[in-house]
Amino acid sequence: MSPELTVLTLAALLQAVQFLAYAIPANREVGPGYTMSARDRNPSRPMSDRTARLGRAFDNHFEGLILFGIAVGVTQMSGQNSGFTAVCAWIYLIARIAYVPAYAMGLRPHRSLIWCVGFFATVLILIAALF
Repeated sequence: MSPELTVLTLAALLQAVQFLAYAIPANREVGPGYTMSARDRNPSRPMSDRTARLGRAFDNHFEGLILFGIAVGVTQMSGQNSGFTAVCAWIYLIARIAYVPAYAMGLRPHRSLIWCVGFFATVLILIAALF
């Protein structure tokens, strides 16, 4: 498996870990009656700021993972894998890992800067695939 595909797999596993990091406290805070419902109404009890941030970080990773998955797919299918694209992939993953606690702790502007690192690493993979 190429380094880029390895990182994509690890990024998908990070998403699973993020789900657990969010779902467990959310179930404790708002109760399984709400979390297993259709969620047509707001919960009767609010989530803590930290849990809500973990949920937003989880959602944000889905958004980033789509573009990163495209970048890895294009690189892989076009045979444009290189040391550069591998390093960019690892930078993406490290940034995504760092983003979760930065967001959960409400670190500003650090979380945004960390997000930018991961985003630009992904963009660089896409640009590299064009050459």
